[in-house]
Amino acid sequence: MFDSGVGGLTVLRELRRQLPDEATIYLGDEARMPYGPREPAEVVSFTREALRWFGRHGCKLVVIACNTATAVALEAVRDESAVPVIGVVRPGAAAALTATARRAVGVLGTTLTVRSGAYVRALRDLDPLVDVIQQACPRLVPLVEAGKADTDEAEAAVREYVEPLLTEGAVVRPAVDTLLLGCTHYPFLRARIEKVAGAGVRVVDSATTTALAVREVLSSHRLVRGEKGALHEVHATGSRERFAAIARRLFGEDVPVHETTL
Repeated sequence: MFDSGVGGLTVLRELRRQLPDEATIYLGDEARMPYGPREPAEVVSFTREALRWFGRHGCKLVVIACNTATAVALEAVRDESAVPVIGVVRPGAAAALTATARRAVGVLGTTLTVRSGAYVRALRDLDPLVDVIQQACPRLVPLVEAGKADTDEAEAAVREYVEPLLTEGAVVRPAVDTLLLGCTHYPFLRARIEKVAGAGVRVVDSATTTALAVREVLSSHRLVRGEKGALHEVHATGSRERFAAIARRLFGEDVPVHETTL
């Protein structure tokens, strides 16, 4: 599983819950985080490097647990890969459409994810009649990576991005009834986002549906692991201490983090 930093750990947690017998290896490219403001060609190059890294570790399936990398690199690397590669955009879109009652979905994402239009395409591929509003949130990933998800600073940033989705140009308020967290870092801010959005708006992410997609692919390719006692590894290209501190809060236990390079 690959992400630009700690965000993909939210997907890893759900994957380990649904598939407890599968061994996992996680790679967080914190040294080059955030990916959101970068050019698409850079992100494609970083994702290719990650796929080569996983190849050296004998992985049977790769999850790109980064919305930005999924949005701009998935198609290219999937065609080049010898193993199945799954992204998080389409599973996230499916989760949003299951949640929405009015077919009114707001997408919070990084600058590059929003610019790519990947969520708009995925949502409308699944439901051509859905209304989609996007909002780029460049301040959120750095706040999560700095361990500031539970601060007033984070809530102010969330308010800056979420409130326009609820009010601008709306005949019916809130303008959207579902907020899709289009970045795997954003579930760390879920409590703040739900507070700002209010009780009438459902907040969803791609973790559960991505894990379901992994289960289906493993089953269809006859790659399901049949033994117990799976091992789990976490690797990071940046600060191990900061990464481990955030992982500890998410998993409720110490998570050893290994340094690596791409």
